[in-house]
Parts: sequence; structure tokens; C-alpha cells
Amino acid sequence: MFINLFPMESIITNKKLRTKKTRKEGITMMIDKGISLSQAKYFLETSKEYTDIIKLGFGTSIITPNIIEKVRLYQKNNIQVYLGGTLFEYFFSRNKIKEYEDFVNHLGISMVEISDGCIDIDHSEKCNQIKKFSKNFIVLSEVGSKTKNIENDKWLENIEKEIIAGSWKIIAEAREGGNIGICEENGNIKSDLIDDIVKKTSIEQIIWEAPKKSQQSWFINKFGLNVNLGNISYDDIIPLECLRLGLRADTFKKFL
Repeated sequence: MFINLFPMESIITNKKLRTKKTRKEGITMMIDKGISLSQAKYFLETSKEYTDIIKLGFGTSIITPNIIEKVRLYQKNNIQVYLGGTLFEYFFSRNKIKEYEDFVNHLGISMVEISDGCIDIDHSEKCNQIKKFSKNFIVLSEVGSKTKNIENDKWLENIEKEIIAGSWKIIAEAREGGNIGICEENGNIKSDLIDDIVKKTSIEQIIWEAPKKSQQSWFINKFGLNVNLGNISYDDIIPLECLRLGLRADTFKKFL
């Protein structure tokens, strides 16, 4: 029989500072790119306590087998689920928003993402969609493009308007590659853009897409262990939690 001789809670003092589920800050969003139902069960066995939101990436929810069962599994483990914004844009560009809403309801999902990363949507129309969906859903809206750079002033203007329109959180675009939006092509963080955003917007209001370890550690070292981070791979959830607690070299000195 194993006897725990080490009071880990008292050793890992940073764990006491970590927010608990259900969190408003310190959110970790995992990107599910189509893992199987069995993989999802294994994932939850180790990572459910450290995962707040799961994004069914881009259009994977349309073609992933057992999708409803997987959504229910995540939800039973106190994890919010939503569809990647690319799928919203897919339906929007075809004038099929009613069909999109029907599909979301069919999956039993209460959170949606409104984005304009693949196509140009007039910003007033995007805000109209946010306002409309926020009546029945928790809305995440994504700011930033997947194909072009946006001036800092435009970032700030769009963030402010989308929060007013009804967004619960703003997702700061970086893609699953971490090479666009708030990131340079080489993966480096656009620190001037980040500084401008946090001067105008509460840090709690933003989920920063940060799929790479270097990006995750950058945000934790700058904003602390309870910064909101997204687009985290399913096998990087525990490594990220170690970064948050100073249990890896990249953030070790932050918590000394």
C-alpha cells in the first residue's frame, strides 16, 4: 500500500494561488483536432482538472465519429465545448447561419465562437452576430486574421466593440501553429501589440492563443500563473500546468 509521506500541497505553494474550476481567469482551452472517443477518455483521466474549455478545432466536428458522445463526455467532466470559428465562417459565407445554429443545438453545445479569420466580414455585421448569439449562447469572439496582419489600433477597436456587443471572452488569434496574429511568423510574441491590448482591456477578458511552449512561458512570465491560454494540444495540458506552477525550467525563476 502506498503511503503519501510528502504533503505536496504545502511544498507546491504556487498551487494555492492557482484558480479553481469553474474559473473566470487562469483558463486553459484545449484544441481537439479530432481525437477519438477512447483518446478523449484517456485525456480526461489525467487532464480534466486542468482543462476548462475544449475547442473542436476548425471543421472537425462535422466529420469526427461519435461527436455527440464526445461532447457529452467533456461536459460531464465540467468542461465547456465549442466549435472552432472557422466552421461559423463556413456557414456564414454560405448564408446558412440558421443551419449553423441548428447544428450547434443538435450537439447540445452552449458556447459558440464568432470569428472572421478566414473571410472578411463587415465588423458591424460581426458585432450583430455576437449580439444575436449572446442571447442564447456564451459567445467567444476571435480578433485577428489567419491571412494578414492587422494594425494595433484596429485590434483595440475591434476588441472593445466585440466586448460591448456581448462577447464573454476575446480570443487573440495565433492559429494552431502560433505564427500569425499576436505572433510573428517565427513564433515570437508581438510584445508591443500585447502591451497595447492590456492597456485598454482587462487581462481577464482575453484568451491568448499560445500553442508553443515558448509562447506559454512568455505569457506566464509576463502575466502570472492565472493568465488565460488557448489552442493547447491535448498532450500539453499537464506540461502547461507545470509551467503555471513553476515546475519547469522556463518559469522556474518566476516563482522563486
